[in-house]
Amino acid sequence: MTMQTLETPVGNRVYYVGPSLDAGPKPTLFYFALSGEDSLQRDPFNQPVQFLKESPIRIFSMTIPGHEDNLPPENAIRVWAEKMAKGEAVIPHFVGCVKEAITFLTPYFIPGKLAIAGLSRGAFIACHVAAICPEISYILGFAPLTKLSYAKEFQGTCEESLNLEHLSAKLCDRTLRFYIGNLDTRVGTEHTFSLIQKLAKAAQEAKIRSPPIELIISPSIGFQGHGTGPDTFQNGVDYLKARLLA
Repeated sequence: MTMQTLETPVGNRVYYVGPSLDAGPKPTLFYFALSGEDSLQRDPFNQPVQFLKESPIRIFSMTIPGHEDNLPPENAIRVWAEKMAKGEAVIPHFVGCVKEAITFLTPYFIPGKLAIAGLSRGAFIACHVAAICPEISYILGFAPLTKLSYAKEFQGTCEESLNLEHLSAKLCDRTLRFYIGNLDTRVGTEHTFSLIQKLAKAAQEAKIRSPPIELIISPSIGFQGHGTGPDTFQNGVDYLKARLLA
């Protein structure tokens, strides 16, 4: 798939693959993993994109914090911690940039057919974006970071306010699915499960019956049990396609 770029009116760069914007509104996915380019092009992080290459779904991405200027991907969350320690609003600023991009691109979306997805810290970002963008109907997370204060880079600090549990009331009305390994020690399987419970409880309190909030737990693979295999990516893509193309 040929990657293209565009800039929003305030200068945020967006990368995308799929149908040309000239083709008009299409089912749309925003996907976050690394830099905007790598999220769409670097294997295996771009496997959801690869599995969608024959579909009419347009896929956008942006460079998440800590991945600018070819910074080592493995140091991204440490970059967050260092900047936040200096008082920088790293996550809120980036989430605001994504919201601005979504607003700018709204003419190219089909109402009710907008999804957001992410891998690990990309899923963390995706949920924060969805919380301020009610037009996003579907949320998909692979090995999601849900509790920032659990990440080793933040342990010993008081960075609790960005944990996803605080977004439960804003996310409980979406169609959401997470995939996690049964012993993911990088993001904490137990924290992912706890978030799903909190979302379901928030949905119950909002009188939403049988909320479509799901967690699929599979055998852990990779370093710290934090890997995501091709079958899991494929399953998640099939889940999205069934909804975006219905």
